[in-house]
Amino acid sequence: MKRLASILLCCVLALGLASPRIAAAEDLVVFAAASLTDVLKEMGRAWEARTKDTVTFNFAASSDLARQIKAGAPADVFFSADVARMEEVEREGLVDRTERREVLSNVLVVVVPKGATTEVKTASDLEKLTRIALADPESVPAGVYAKKYLASQGLWSAIADKIIPTTDVRAALAAVEGEHVDAGIVYRTDAATSKGVRVAFEVAREQGPPIVYALAPLKASSKARARTFVRFLESSEARPIYERFGFLMLAPK
Repeated sequence: MKRLASILLCCVLALGLASPRIAAAEDLVVFAAASLTDVLKEMGRAWEARTKDTVTFNFAASSDLARQIKAGAPADVFFSADVARMEEVEREGLVDRTERREVLSNVLVVVVPKGATTEVKTASDLEKLTRIALADPESVPAGVYAKKYLASQGLWSAIADKIIPTTDVRAALAAVEGEHVDAGIVYRTDAATSKGVRVAFEVAREQGPPIVYALAPLKASSKARARTFVRFLESSEARPIYERFGFLMLAPK
């Protein structure tokens, strides 16, 4: 009987030790647009405190992140600043369409160095400037959005030679902060993080192209809480955090 009791106790202990592993902390790797840096760092801290997970972020231009994911870079979640880059990854079979969400929007602003005396009040005023920083207008979402806006105003061909393309939107912001350019076009949320620039004018949402951030877990991720983290990022609980950083949360489709 003692031997039987000992065997049963060992089984109970083994089960007890095994069960926490089901809910064990996970290391989540999130590839996210550079413009999401500040808000997602806060989201990540909140998630880590709640779950004991570790959330590691790779912030860069969404086009670069999509390229890395397609090349096999290990990631659990992709948060793109546009739908096109998400669709690019989806076409490679790396994202399930049913798990893709359109979560956020943003607004474009024209920024100038804080001490600049040149007046830039409208898009047409950009023609009198010499150097204008944009995230790469051929591939990076912030730059693509800015180019579409300038084209809609009939200005792209007139100022294309003045454009200084940068690796991402934060690099465009840094170029203005450092007074290496006369102005830049960035997201309103990025401008709000800087003490070295001032907003010359904001692009009305009805004048600018629709800005949509897309979010999805990667199909290759075997981590259960990758999908739970995605649900957290699109939840009503996340809304006040996004709004505090200046993002607009889209209604669920």
